[in-house]
Amino acid sequence: MSSDLVLRKKDNDVMTLLLNRPEKKNAISFEMAWELEAAVEEAALDNDVRIVVLRGSGDCFCSGIDFNSLAEINSKFPQTREFRFMLEKLQHVGNTIEKMEKPVIAVLHKYCYGMGTEIAAAADFRIAADDTKIGIQEVELGLIPDVGGTTRITRLVGIPMSKELIMTARVLSAAEAFEIRLVNEVAALDGIDAVLDKWIERLRGCAPLAVGIAKKIIDRCAHLDKMTFMEIEGIAQSTILKTEDVMEGVMARVQKRKPVFKGK
Repeated sequence: MSSDLVLRKKDNDVMTLLLNRPEKKNAISFEMAWELEAAVEEAALDNDVRIVVLRGSGDCFCSGIDFNSLAEINSKFPQTREFRFMLEKLQHVGNTIEKMEKPVIAVLHKYCYGMGTEIAAAADFRIAADDTKIGIQEVELGLIPDVGGTTRITRLVGIPMSKELIMTARVLSAAEAFEIRLVNEVAALDGIDAVLDKWIERLRGCAPLAVGIAKKIIDRCAHLDKMTFMEIEGIAQSTILKTEDVMEGVMARVQKRKPVFKGK
């Protein structure tokens, strides 16, 4: 599957995925969701890609789900079991972002609403331009966030704040989102590319296998008891201990030089 709804741009070891419906403020249709999932899978399976960046074309990151798609749900999926099956497919888009053993950075600007916020929440890091407004306002439509919103937002900011955001449809400024750590950094719009480059260089300085395994452990084990979490840490460490990257990292530190990691 390939279309112009999600553009791919590969620059050395960075794959940028661009939501590309600027005339619709990058509102996510079903077709766009499936294309995003295919693009994420492509990036995950490309051995040359170490870092994935999610952005929106035009005036904003994403205004949420496409209202035309929303209006068609009852007619397209008249049975509740059919709706649940479709919903699991939509949820799988964010799950695919989360499962990929590569860091994903969402770069937000102007609007990040509804399903856009749910997609951004699936990324590992979020950088927001200082003009960004972030909200997850499904209750204003009589709905709840169902594409990972209640799940991931709660895990990111905790129960009291997630209730405030979701149950009152509160819209946050970029600064407010930073205060509750919903975003990792805020930058001026004209300086956001420089901030993104800084994050990319930080990640490039780290061994990709270790970064990917650390991501998976954090995501999968945060809810576990301490001893189980630690045991899984040990099992994971044993799988990467004898990789070439470990030797390179140690030797580079001894020789006081930058390591050259190969993901092996």
